[in-house]
Amino acid sequence: MKRSLLAALAAWSGWVAAAPISADLILRDATVVDVAAGRLVKGQAIVTRGERILAVVDEKKLGDYKASRTVSLKGRYLIPGLWDSHVHFGGGEALIEENRHLLPLYLAHGITTVRDCAGDLSDTVLQWRDDIASKKLLGPTLFVSGAKLEGYKPLWKGTQEVGTPEEVTQALDKLRNEHADFVKITENTMRADIYLDALRQAKARGLPSSAHLHGQVTLDQASEAGLGTLEHLNYLLRAATPREAELTAQVAAGTITARSAAEQSLVSYDEATARAAFKRLAARGTAVVPTLSVIRITAYLDQDDHAKDDYLKYIGPKLRQTYDWRVKRAALDGPDAIAYRHASYEKTARLLPLLAEAGVEIVAGTDAGFLNSFDYPGQALHDEMAVYVRSGLTPTQALRSAVVAGPRFLGKLERYGALAEGKTADIVVLKANPLEDIAATRQIDAVITRGRLLDRPRLDAMLKEVSDWVAQQ
Repeated sequence: MKRSLLAALAAWSGWVAAAPISADLILRDATVVDVAAGRLVKGQAIVTRGERILAVVDEKKLGDYKASRTVSLKGRYLIPGLWDSHVHFGGGEALIEENRHLLPLYLAHGITTVRDCAGDLSDTVLQWRDDIASKKLLGPTLFVSGAKLEGYKPLWKGTQEVGTPEEVTQALDKLRNEHADFVKITENTMRADIYLDALRQAKARGLPSSAHLHGQVTLDQASEAGLGTLEHLNYLLRAATPREAELTAQVAAGTITARSAAEQSLVSYDEATARAAFKRLAARGTAVVPTLSVIRITAYLDQDDHAKDDYLKYIGPKLRQTYDWRVKRAALDGPDAIAYRHASYEKTARLLPLLAEAGVEIVAGTDAGFLNSFDYPGQALHDEMAVYVRSGLTPTQALRSAVVAGPRFLGKLERYGALAEGKTADIVVLKANPLEDIAATRQIDAVITRGRLLDRPRLDAMLKEVSDWVAQQ
């Protein structure tokens, strides 16, 4: 009787403790990596429910939560899921299944989000995006450009051909109706004025743009028109010479080729000019996706033919065949052309710290997928970050490029880029500290994708499933 009275009084006065908050997963005893700040946070646990992080709390307050599963991760480090912000799915309908089997490779390497920068399977990739979001398909979250914009009679398949401002408007309307996340613009057959118009129209719509640099347009012109991300760092050699305007005008007049302009840009490189150009780029908010690793692979095919790469066991035979065009083209180069490839790569790589010092956002992307030889989906992002560090960035800067910069470009920082309450539960468990050594990002113990835990045995099984499937093709 006495006990019942005390219980009633306690309930009435609010003395009874609230019931624990239900959760799906608690990750405890690990060190949380604050990538944006470049610091380690100890003594905190991450609590998830559904696809979101419910809370990041002091270990001492875990009694406030009751989870279906609690995992102790002593000695481990937690980072947000990695982003590869430049990949391609393509090669035609006959390669759809081989492309689909690339999706697990990304997750197995801690890449929980990729930005597809257009191929010739846009409708398929848009469907994958929706199927992954609805959990019908296991793969990284996809942000998709849809079919890229090009000029008439383009070199690449799967493009929207535009030659007038009205056609640009129609193409962008189509992308809007498909809920494309950004627009990709390439320059092989597009007129310079239409290229600039496409950038301006995309900016006016609030649609992020991603593009190559047109041979008849200066970097300043593209940036002023609203370019969101410049894809491929080697284009920036054109802005690193006092002769940029002169060489661009000569390409426009047809008196020299774009290749000749690139060669002359290399020999007339001037660091002061490069620094000034990059400061203007930063002031306008144009970011750069370097894709340095694949540029290096192509530059040094004379030294490594990659025939013995173990990773080839994950790449389907038809996708491997798409690698041949770069290999055959490189094989035709004589000593002078090979020397140029090497010199161009080495000079391009040295631009990276200059960009960082100027305040330009560096967004990690690999160009992985079809056509780009030995640029392996999944592994390539870790190779890319390693190249950044060898080129002069710190491990923290390299990690930010693959964690924070991608979602910032797409305006998605409210959901990604940090381990915090309300963010998507994309988490990578590492065995070592990535702020100390970027190679630690390869030492993956587990991956959480949209709240789903994939432990090391499951990740290994996913890799084996892919290699077994490829072996049967």
